[in-house]
Amino acid sequence: MLKQIAVSATVLALVLGLSGCGGNDTQTVVKTTETQGKQLLDLKAAYDQGVISESEYNRTKNEILKQN
Repeated sequence: MLKQIAVSATVLALVLGLSGCGGNDTQTVVKTTETQGKQLLDLKAAYDQGVISESEYNRTKNEILKQN
């Protein structure tokens, strides 16, 4: 479970970070099946367990909140 949370948070951060890369005007849309609340709970659990740093937590939390 912990590893899944870490992987999910990392993948989300990478996808959002890399979406701005490239020289074209193609827009990448990321659809998730998890609710925003579930994403935030998983992210908080990863932070509380020391899997991610405070800066990673804050950055990813802000990205999740901006999705809606």
